Amino acid sequence: MLNIQTLSKLHPNSYTRMKKLFFLLFLAMSQFASAQNDLLAELQDKADSSVQLLPPRMLISQRILWGEKGLMRPIIQLNTANREKELKVRRAMLVAHQVLGFITLGGMAGQAYTGSQLYKGNYGIKDVHENLATAVNITYGATAAMSFFAPPPLLNRDKKLSAIRLHKLLSIVHLAGMITTNILAENAPKAYHRAAAITTFASFGAAIISIKFK
Repeated sequence: MLNIQTLSKLHPNSYTRMKKLFFLLFLAMSQFASAQNDLLAELQDKADSSVQLLPPRMLISQRILWGEKGLMRPIIQLNTANREKELKVRRAMLVAHQVLGFITLGGMAGQAYTGSQLYKGNYGIKDVHENLATAVNITYGATAAMSFFAPPPLLNRDKKLSAIRLHKLLSIVHLAGMITTNILAENAPKAYHRAAAITTFASFGAAIISIKFK
């Protein structure tokens, strides 16, 4: 077995060449290890950059605010860490969306009751009905805002019919009904106003049920 003492007894030139050989092998192994580390780092960077941080489909309001060139991007840069924070904000806003939805539904029920009293000729309750209408408009707008302006999810998985998909389809119905109900509140046949209000209430209630009990 060769050791340092045995090597030192060899011809000086041979011993020197052997030391150079070991040195070159050491350098080669070091360079190889360094190259491997650089390659792994490069692959990691590419993997990180290829991660899809935004879904391909977003609401227009979400794209304006949270898209790659959205209004929020000069303040909150698009990266993995910030997207994790955005998803937490999204979760909080969607919880608020549900809570405000129940409050709005309660206000709509109050409107339905006071409206039925008005149809029976109890005009003393008109102010209550109008105040409830104002409150419902405010809470309805806040409920919609929590959904429209929330940061987008990582992926949209509602291509097929699902509770989320049904919730979104019903939102189109009750949004149209809400606008129509307000338009018909003044100088319109009471039957039309009532029909629009019932449609809004029914579709809004169904939308809440679809997402609550999915």
